[in-house]
Order: sequence, then C-alpha cells, then structure tokens
Amino acid sequence: MNIYSSLLSVFGLALFEIIISVDNAIINAEVLGTMSKKARRWFLIWGILTAVFVIRGLLPWLIIWISTPDLGPIAAWTASFSGDEKVKDIIDESSPILLIGGGTFLVFLFFHWLFLEVKHYGLIGERFIHKQGVWFYAVVSIILVALVWVSLKFNPMMSLGIVIGSSAFFITHGFKENAEQMEKQMLDGKSGMSDLSKILYLEVIDATFSIDGILGAFAFTFSIPLILIGNGIGALVVRQLTVSNIENVKKYKYLKNGAMYSIFTLGSIMILHSFGHYIDANKYPYLSIITHIPDWFTPVVTFTIVGYFFWKSYRELKKSKGILAK
Repeated sequence: MNIYSSLLSVFGLALFEIIISVDNAIINAEVLGTMSKKARRWFLIWGILTAVFVIRGLLPWLIIWISTPDLGPIAAWTASFSGDEKVKDIIDESSPILLIGGGTFLVFLFFHWLFLEVKHYGLIGERFIHKQGVWFYAVVSIILVALVWVSLKFNPMMSLGIVIGSSAFFITHGFKENAEQMEKQMLDGKSGMSDLSKILYLEVIDATFSIDGILGAFAFTFSIPLILIGNGIGALVVRQLTVSNIENVKKYKYLKNGAMYSIFTLGSIMILHSFGHYIDANKYPYLSIITHIPDWFTPVVTFTIVGYFFWKSYRELKKSKGILAK
C-alpha cells in the first residue's frame, strides 16, 4: 500500500470504529453515571490503555498469528514491515480463511439487526423485514450452508473459518444480551455491584463490542500498525463522546443504520476477497472483477454509507427542531 492508500485506510478504520461503537459509548455513559467521580476518572483515563493498546492492538495480532501459525508470534506482528516474499506468501495463503470467517461474522451481525433488533427505519423495506423476525435463523442457516458448500470447492479450511465466524457471532451475541440485562439492573440500582466490578464489567463489554470493529478492519488492511492507529483513533473519539457529547450523538437516530449497512458491506467484501484468492482472472475476467476489489474501495464505500445516514439523521433532526419551534 502507498502512503495515500494507507492514510485512506486509517481514516476509514477510524470512522468505522466510531460509528459501530456508538452503542458501546451509550452503555459506558449510562453505567458511568452510577459510579463515583474517582471511578469514572480512572476508567476514562486508564481504561483507554486497555481499550486502545491491549484489545485493539493485541487482538488483531492474535487473529493473524492464529490464522497463520507458521509465522510465529513475532513475525505475525512484523509481517507488515517485512519485505520477505516467503512471509507475504504465508499470509496470502491463509488470508481467505480469516477473511471468510470475519465476513461471515459481520454478515450474521447485520441480519440479526435487520430482522430482530429495535431500530429507526431508515430505508424502505426495513419495517417489513423487521416484522418477519422469525425468519432470521432460517436466513443465516441458508447463508451458512451456501458458504460452506461453495468454499469446499475452493479450500476446505475456508469452511472451518466460516464455522468459527458463525460461532463467534453467537458467542458474542450471548455476551451482549447478558450485558443489556446487567445494564438494566445497574441503572435500576438492583445490581449491588461495586465501582471496581462496574469498571471490570465495562472493560469486558468494550472487548466484546470491539470484536466487530477488529474483524471489519481486515476488510481495510492486514497491516496491524494501521489497524492499531485507525481503531485507536476511533476508540479515543468514542471515549471523548462518552464523556462530553453522548446525548447529542443519540439524537442522530440513523447512525446505527449506517453502522450496520457498513458492516454488511465490509462483510460482503471480505467474503468476495476470500473467493477471489482462487479465481483466475484470465479464465473468469468478469468474476475476477467482482472478487478482486481495490484497496481504496472499502474506505470510500464506508465514508459514503455513513455520510448518507448522517445526512439523513441531520435532516430529520433539523425537521424535528423546526416542528418544535412552531
């Protein structure tokens, strides 16, 4: 990647991290409101080190290391700077497994939101699909079977990646549902948790929510330093929003829609990339165009989707203020 592609990826990563972390920021703000000033300050200052450097720094490295065990822990971290063709070949060979696993996770996440989660309807058809929530499990099951069936024709290990991605979705979904119940108890004052327990709870929640952003980051780049910089900037902005401006952010009601459509797009890109690794451009030129997506496309499409829903939210907010003024 040249310097311009790298900068575009960093900005795209930061925007993606910010937009998908709004829910996390809201939970943080509400729970912090039940804590002492000293505990809030500790979480907001020292918790940043955990959120940025530990979770968003070590987890991408751990994922690359697990998906390419031949590299070893040190080479997995330094692979971004290495000019060794052997290292690049090892990463290239294992990348389809990581991409299709992460893509499956993100696509499942999108369909769960589309079918089952309460939302502000931002596009035509969302209300109708939400009423058909019972079909969520049928839809993701069909997607799972289809992806496994196709991947077996290319690389059987990709099927393992798909199953791991789907399992990761249901595991993290369980954590998030439990977090929502715990949050209600804390806000009602029924949890009896100490400030220290609440800080640990917020750290676990932050780690759970960060998985979406970290897996989505691989649609932008495999460079761990770029992921750390982009996601780190996003995490710092989210921390600032948690402290100062979360109520204003909540007024932009379609931001969650933008986040979820970005997630679906990035997940689809990752899946297409994984199959594109095995498609011969000379034999299948048109299919190659679809599955070999240029580096600049991912951040540009993220900016476009998020920008549209931000504009839609802003227009709705101005309209509501105009009605109230009258």
